Amino acid sequence: MLFRRSISVYILSLVIGLFMSVSMSMPAQAQLEVDITRGHTNPTPIAIPDFLNAHPETAQISKDMAKVIRDDLERSGLFAVLDPASYIEKQTDINYQPKFADWRLIKAKALVSGRIVRESENRLRVEFRLWDIYGGEQLDGLRFATTPDNWRRIAHKVSDSIYKRLTGESGYFDSRIVYISESGNKVNRKKRLAIMDQDGANPQFLLGGADLVLTPRFSPSTQTVTYLSWETGRSQVYLLDIETGRREILGNFPNLTMAPRFSPNGTKLIFSMSKGGNSDIYVMDLKSRSTQRLTTDPSIDTSPSFSPDGRKIVFNSDRGGSPQLYTMNANGSNVKRLSFGDGRYTTPVWSPRGDLIAFTKSLNGQFHIGVMGAADGKGERILDSSYMNEGPTWAPNGRVILFSREGRGANGRSSIWSIDLNGQNLLKVPTSGAASDPAWSPLLP
Repeated sequence: MLFRRSISVYILSLVIGLFMSVSMSMPAQAQLEVDITRGHTNPTPIAIPDFLNAHPETAQISKDMAKVIRDDLERSGLFAVLDPASYIEKQTDINYQPKFADWRLIKAKALVSGRIVRESENRLRVEFRLWDIYGGEQLDGLRFATTPDNWRRIAHKVSDSIYKRLTGESGYFDSRIVYISESGNKVNRKKRLAIMDQDGANPQFLLGGADLVLTPRFSPSTQTVTYLSWETGRSQVYLLDIETGRREILGNFPNLTMAPRFSPNGTKLIFSMSKGGNSDIYVMDLKSRSTQRLTTDPSIDTSPSFSPDGRKIVFNSDRGGSPQLYTMNANGSNVKRLSFGDGRYTTPVWSPRGDLIAFTKSLNGQFHIGVMGAADGKGERILDSSYMNEGPTWAPNGRVILFSREGRGANGRSSIWSIDLNGQNLLKVPTSGAASDPAWSPLLP
């Protein structure tokens, strides 16, 4: 019940609109842009003062909201948030242009001005404006209406808007991560299904028990998760509605099932199933519950992932002697080998953009997280290497990757890390305990 009450906060309707006044109109062209195509990007200096407020009840929210926005943009690696103690101008009204000269003195290139208005006991109005300091113009302005307990999600939406306006790409801050919360040592480890905001806030268990759970994956609808559980004594694929808590077993497969994942439109589930020591890939129509076998090779085929348009599937197979990556059409035809490098390639996942495939690669006693071209496997890049890296998952905008990392030894802890496509900005996602096998949700509605 605690989780379901919390989820109801996330799905509150949001009233979002551009200010109608002339002062809120956007210029035809913005001078300030953040170039995210280069391998090494110098972070753009940005100033984000605490949001203005006129009621004691919203004073703390005003400070907390600004901090969440600062943290979001700072963690992206594309922005350098200037110390609020260095701000010369102390704004008292966002209806007037800032003193651009004061912000240039501290080398700010962008400024975020915000205000919170308490319209009633259960309703807040949040406004913000984004300014180009050197261009001397306003770039963006939005208004949100919500309840006081939903302020954190509004902060993430503000971050997404700023990110998109300055980079030209969608943000990823208003999203969640489903993952496996771990406890105990490696011999007797308990694994529970959990969820949190993309920045590690609001962690909650999704299931009440402590049964062994693995490989959670989001539906494109963001409200349903598929996962594996051993609570019946053998592996079963489950569907869980994270809004209502309702769950169901997906079929009654007599054999070992692994690595379930949704199709891009959420109507199908693809997974691997083992029979007689041989693992093949199957797809299930979630409406009719009919199942189709896609691979028939006498080898281990597993870890399938659809392309964003649903027309192709990437998977790993040892049909060539060692685990490598292959692609095929969605009906199982036209199988082609994608990876040809040294090492063992596993856990492929297609980028939301469709241009890249992320993977885990083991070579020379190290586990690597990398990407390669989805069309031909060319341009392979290793983003991070360690004793045990595995299980990449993409941010909704295809710019950042999450993965698991495990420490050495019997007491080595698992943790979740993020890294961008350039192999820069490696960060640990804060969790209260050991955590692994993350899966990133789409942007929340």
